[in-house]
Amino acid sequence: MKSINEFVKKNDPQNQFQILKDSYQQIDYALNNSYPDFSSFEINNIIISGLGGSAIAGDLIKNFLKDELRIPLIVNRNYTLPIFANEKTLVICSSYSGNTEETLSAYNDALQRKCKIICLSTGGELEKLAFKNNIPFIQLKRGFQPRYALGQSFASVLGVFSKLKLVQNQEDILWKIITLWKKRADEYSKENNPAFNIAESLLGFIPIIYSVSDFNNSIGMRFKAQLNENSKLHCFHNELPEMNHNEIIGWESHKQKNLCAKVIYILDDQIHPQIKRRFEIISDMIKSSDVEIITLKSSEENFKMRLMDLIYLTDWVSYYLAVLRGFDPSEIDFIHSLKNKLSEN
Repeated sequence: MKSINEFVKKNDPQNQFQILKDSYQQIDYALNNSYPDFSSFEINNIIISGLGGSAIAGDLIKNFLKDELRIPLIVNRNYTLPIFANEKTLVICSSYSGNTEETLSAYNDALQRKCKIICLSTGGELEKLAFKNNIPFIQLKRGFQPRYALGQSFASVLGVFSKLKLVQNQEDILWKIITLWKKRADEYSKENNPAFNIAESLLGFIPIIYSVSDFNNSIGMRFKAQLNENSKLHCFHNELPEMNHNEIIGWESHKQKNLCAKVIYILDDQIHPQIKRRFEIISDMIKSSDVEIITLKSSEENFKMRLMDLIYLTDWVSYYLAVLRGFDPSEIDFIHSLKNKLSEN
């Protein structure tokens, strides 16, 4: 069996391996970044508008602050904003490149509706528009693929919420996450590590991921997207309890030869007792279809730490599955091709 270094050397020409190892530095960067003055903002609700790797921080924030944030927050992945957006709506326009056409369109919609706007980007057209209209702008560090920049985008949005006094200062927990990710980076870069072993067990299978709505569903969403982009693999994600009201029926007639699948549970000790029971009950149904269930669960004491622990683990799994399958984890040719065709007149 080849070593990890052999797979990395052969299939990772842009060295995303090192970027993953150094992910904790992105949080440190965000902690030391400068933030404009938001003290005059009066807001009733929040919209984080972005796509792909620039939007997932919003989903993660919703889970992370589920017991603290007292005003509504939604993540918008479209060209326009919801009809309720108005002058008391905070719209955070997040585009790592600064050139995401859906986010630029949503920015213009927010401007017309006189929403409070904050822009996060490395530059591009979004930075130009922000400075043109005197909109607060937060500079993200360049040099990453957007999906590999989650640490800084997440910590930057969290910094905005702290500056607005929507939540208490989060610096202490962010420093703990930095320590955790440094420790996990050492662990996941060694031979025979848990992330590599999970990836190896998924070879030849379609992952079906189940998480919990409004609790840890950001992990499932992120994991699915990372398996798509990094591993070049179809996979599916659904949430409990909703899947118990529809998708569960699909397991009645499931034939392994038609869909070579493995199920991945994203679990936590604080899940509602009835949802725990639901996971247990459907386990028997899934296993009766001759499908293996892989359980991902963190042992960290704090919920926020457990959330960030599994986010980081699943990033590594998707990376290793890419190089094990012989794919470059950086390459996203179909996305670039789509954008080029959309820009044609």
